[in-house]
Amino acid sequence: MSMLKEFREFAVKGNVVDMAVGIIIGGAFGTIVASLVKDVIMPPIGLVLGGVDFSDIKLPLRAAAEGREAVTMNVGVFLNNCISFLIIAFAVFMLIKVVNELRRRFETEKPKEAAAPPPSEVYLKEIRDALVKR
Repeated sequence: MSMLKEFREFAVKGNVVDMAVGIIIGGAFGTIVASLVKDVIMPPIGLVLGGVDFSDIKLPLRAAAEGREAVTMNVGVFLNNCISFLIIAFAVFMLIKVVNELRRRFETEKPKEAAAPPPSEVYLKEIRDALVKR
């Protein structure tokens, strides 16, 4: 089988396509959550803490001097990213929880099939049927 044909079979499998859609949707969801944290959640928190904008919280490591920029640790941006992560993790947790609950409901609603009879019963029925035909 040619390499191109193998690659085509791999690329069009349902799992690969589903994964690609998930990655694209996940990227868009990440952007929405980042905006939620930056534009909706952090301003009220900053207001409560005395007008602090978390993205402006920086720890200077080296001051700016003679054409050199200041070197800072951007702690506020890190805090925003941590809050974004927690919100995304919670949203994914809730989504998985709902999916698992739906799965459990559909599995319990399916009628249970009767268990297959043991082989000895099958053989006895075959013998009985053969005797009836005689």
